[in-house]
This record gives sequence, C-alpha cells and structure tokens, in this order.
Amino acid sequence: MDIGSMIREIRKRKNVTIPQLCEGTGLSKGFVSNIENNKTSPSIATLESIADYLEVPLAYFLLKKEDRMHVVRKEQREVSLFGKDNLKIEKLTMHGGLRMKLVEMPPGSASGETLHSHEGEECHLILQGKVTAVQGDEAVELTAGDSFSWKSCVPHRVINKGDEPALILIANYKPR
Repeated sequence: MDIGSMIREIRKRKNVTIPQLCEGTGLSKGFVSNIENNKTSPSIATLESIADYLEVPLAYFLLKKEDRMHVVRKEQREVSLFGKDNLKIEKLTMHGGLRMKLVEMPPGSASGETLHSHEGEECHLILQGKVTAVQGDEAVELTAGDSFSWKSCVPHRVINKGDEPALILIANYKPR
C-alpha cells in the first residue's frame, strides 16, 4: 500500500503545507516526512488524525489503487459492434462486477434474434428513441426518459420499434 504518497497527494491538492499538517495533527515534521516517503507506516490512530485534518474518510487511505476511482475519457472508450444488426456498444466504465455501457440500436434492430439470458442484473435508461423490452412473456414499450431493470437470468431482449436510432444507457452487474 502506498499510503504516504496518497497523503502527500491529498495534502498538496488541498494546498496544505507539512508545517500546517503537523500543527493540526500534533505530529512532528520528520515523522510526517517519513510517512509521506513511505519510510514508516502510521498507526490507525495517526492515520485517522491525518484523515480528519485533511477532511477525507479514513477508509480512503486503505483502498487499493484498483478500488479507487476509475476514469475513462470519452476518446478512450472501447467501441464495438454486436450482432447481425450491428448494435454500437460503447463501454463507459466498470468497477468490480458493475459495468456501464451506451448502446445505439439502428431502427428495426434487436439485442438478439431470440430471447437470451445470462447471469446478473441490468438497469436501462432510454435516452433516445422508442424500444420494446421483452422479458419472458411480458413486453413493454418505452420512450426517451423511461427506464427499466430486470434479472438477466430470465430470457429477454430489446427491440428498436421506432424509425430513428435508439440510444440506451445500460448498467449491468455480474458477480465476479
């Protein structure tokens, strides 16, 4: 764990000097320097004092790098085409078993030729267009601004019934 570098990064981002941090926490300059250079590991009590002074949750310092915020810039999105209808899928972000994507469906296209199922859960927000969501024997027409969710283990599919492309924001969760 790189706690010292995280402390330094947050301290500098908040324009806090080492003397200010020392005054606010009661720690010596040498000790803070050793912490920030990862030459010593602070106790939980010391870390809590630093977290309180810097106004960040103590747990933030204990997160592994892969568990912290993950950013995907628009120009860095992975884009692919899916199925015979060439649905355009932009992978927006993912964290653990949670994934978010933007799907563009051409008029008359569907998420599959037949109902399909898989592990997990999904939430959909219709951003543009008109679609029919089918799950089992239930079908619902939805338009921009409508949303729906379902257990993905029940056979389902989405069909663009409109005359324009449909744009759908999808968040899905699959346990790791």
